[in-house]
Amino acid sequence: MAASETGHHYPDPTTRGFIAASCILSTIMYALDGTIANVALPHMQATVSASQEQIVWVLTSFLIATAIATPLSGWMADRFGRKRIMLFSLAGFTLASMACGLSVNLEELVLFRMLQGFCGAGLVPLAQAALLDINPPEKHGQAMALYGMGSILGPIIGPTLGGYITDTLDWRWIFFINVPLGIVAFLGLSGFMSESKADNLPKFDFMGFACLSLFIGSFQLMLDRGQSQDWFNSTEIWIEATIAAVFCYFTVVHMWSARNPFVRPGVFKDRNFSTGMVIAVQLGVLVYGVAALLAPMLQQIMGYPVMLAGLATMPRGVGTMIAMYGVGRLIGRVDPRLLVFLGLVLSGGSMYMFAHMSLEMDDHLILLSGFIQGLGSGLIFVPVTTLMFSTLEPRYRNEGAALSSLARSLGAAMGISYLQTLTIRNAATVQSRLVEGVRPDNPILGFRWPDLDFDTPAQVARAMAEVVRQATMVAYTDSFWFLFVVTIAMIPLLLLMRPMKRAKEADVLHIVMD
Repeated sequence: MAASETGHHYPDPTTRGFIAASCILSTIMYALDGTIANVALPHMQATVSASQEQIVWVLTSFLIATAIATPLSGWMADRFGRKRIMLFSLAGFTLASMACGLSVNLEELVLFRMLQGFCGAGLVPLAQAALLDINPPEKHGQAMALYGMGSILGPIIGPTLGGYITDTLDWRWIFFINVPLGIVAFLGLSGFMSESKADNLPKFDFMGFACLSLFIGSFQLMLDRGQSQDWFNSTEIWIEATIAAVFCYFTVVHMWSARNPFVRPGVFKDRNFSTGMVIAVQLGVLVYGVAALLAPMLQQIMGYPVMLAGLATMPRGVGTMIAMYGVGRLIGRVDPRLLVFLGLVLSGGSMYMFAHMSLEMDDHLILLSGFIQGLGSGLIFVPVTTLMFSTLEPRYRNEGAALSSLARSLGAAMGISYLQTLTIRNAATVQSRLVEGVRPDNPILGFRWPDLDFDTPAQVARAMAEVVRQATMVAYTDSFWFLFVVTIAMIPLLLLMRPMKRAKEADVLHIVMD
């Protein structure tokens, strides 16, 4: 054990390495499961004899359970011990993964996916808190770089890996693959990680947790079901939105008025953390929004098969790994805010490139813009996370890690939902305008398509298919323009964050668990 200047003891390098590897493996395993099942939905649908609307509950149940259980993980780690909760989460997630692979009907699959999301929700935030605790403050940047590789790379490579496993083996193996990984991570944490929990923890605030859970659950359900139910033209969406709004109000009032609330308001009094929460929401929109747009765009209107579409998005992962490796070495030498600014510029530039895509483009634009976007995401995630926790008091670390993870998840859900709606509605609008020009007396159409015969149904159908294809492409570029605006809007927030140097002078950087 190595001791710091403050007297806190850290694990020796070997022990620290085993703990870090187990935490990163846990993070990757859970982060992968958020997206790896997407491409396998049609195969699951055929196996369990479900409709297209029913099979979506395989994703929705996982997301809702995750959203509800994520804030609970911080309190449970303080109450029962971080190591104990992480081992419970790993065991539950691994067993639920095996049960998902063995499911024979839709009801079982949805139930076990919900259990999978509930048990595994604490893995990502508690791994983050553990990596901060086992490393001295000067190594927090490197620790967050390792953590970021797991939490960011998982969603990026998930669709590609899921497509490969589904094509070569069977959809059940996207769940069975978690079993050996879960066992290795469980053995690593149980053998090398020491226990840590808070003293004098107040009683569990059931009212605060219930209000927060109802708010998050109904809000997540509204986002997932909104597009399929035509949003606020649906009674169901109005009910879910009303429940979300009411319990959001109750959650905020209870948090600031109760003696020992489930979410302690003191965590938001830290300026760096509160600003970082806003950036975390926007980062969730950016990272997951691109994935939600790029894969279907390549498959639906560019004609890419599933595997090739996945490979075309891999440069994003490569760029993220390179950026995080470099940031881990620069974080103590360069102001993290400058690194975030550079990441935002690169991300904005990549969104600008995405917004100028066309049906005539080749693979180079997709690969280059994706690589630049990966670099930008890596440069944003690690410094922002480091700044968020550099001034946060140690007693808020488990809670803060859970809340930051929840913020990214909600940002991703809001971003994907809005971008899907924006793309679909813009495509319909553009299509209606383009159809106006498809007529025999249009000289431009005659010049560009001289052999089009309006008396031949097959040619008219081909013309309409091309109209739909072009309208959809325009809608995708408009959505990338929206992400460009979101990226630029993040830049002024950097002015609100305190630099790490000032935090050290204020003696706040020593955020170690006593």
